[in-house]
Amino acid sequence: MTQLTNIISNDTLVNLQEEYDKTQIQEVLNELNQELIGLVPVKTRIREIAALLLIDRLRRKLELVSGNPGLHMSFTGSPGTGKTTVAMKMADILHRLGYIKKGHLLTVTRDDLVGQYIGHTAPKTKEVLKQAMGGVLFIDEAYYLYKADNERDYGSEAIEILLQVMENQRNDLVVIFAGYKDRMEKFYESNPGLSSRVANHVDFPDYTSEELLQIAKMMIEEQQYCFTEEADKTLLEYTERRMKQPYFANARSIRNAIDRARMRQANRIFASGEKVLTKADLVTIEAEDILKSRLFSLPNN
Repeated sequence: MTQLTNIISNDTLVNLQEEYDKTQIQEVLNELNQELIGLVPVKTRIREIAALLLIDRLRRKLELVSGNPGLHMSFTGSPGTGKTTVAMKMADILHRLGYIKKGHLLTVTRDDLVGQYIGHTAPKTKEVLKQAMGGVLFIDEAYYLYKADNERDYGSEAIEILLQVMENQRNDLVVIFAGYKDRMEKFYESNPGLSSRVANHVDFPDYTSEELLQIAKMMIEEQQYCFTEEADKTLLEYTERRMKQPYFANARSIRNAIDRARMRQANRIFASGEKVLTKADLVTIEAEDILKSRLFSLPNN
């Protein structure tokens, strides 16, 4: 009790703003807001994690007991919802706060970790871990590591090696597991040791059609194109139809749609026979460039 009283009565001053400015994590949080449309729950969760880590850093500087916050994470959601992008920003935040030495992100899947024969998995997994040390290892579609219906599968060996490193080298590596939410939940249920080591769970919601239109506008602006007003409306209708189709991948599907629209625009200009073009001709995506998608020939359920 006396020790606690001494700590509470200690008049040591801590300049939070100075520490905040020194780490420059606000710069990364601002980038998240500027570069990613929507995802408010995700941005809020990342800000909360950053705040906890900053305060923990301050406590350690004052030699207060640190909760040793768990840094391993789980990102769940559909494809194309920004999980990899947010993981890159998280790696940057962790590096600026001094929790990892390098701050790089290494993205892998089952094929990078699991071998095809006895004795093949351990070297593969250890090589990946060696490359990831000092940064963040992002394992996409992590549930494929474990195949309960196949006793001869070597994924469990990779998981065991990961578990050891996650526990014993927590100061050298942060692991982020990613994939569909329902499959990830089953993955953790079948691996309680793994689940107990993952402290931060972040769920990525699907985008709305309006948010995807905003994303599309950002994408084409980066490529120095623009939509006509009618093309805007057509792309919104395309998006609403595409969301009902199989294998929809949010922003990834929209990027593919834009690539195809650019190809149709180029073919339209080429087929027109015009020899002299204006800058507007070269940068404008018309409604017809989107309407020619086969999606508009399908019934709209």
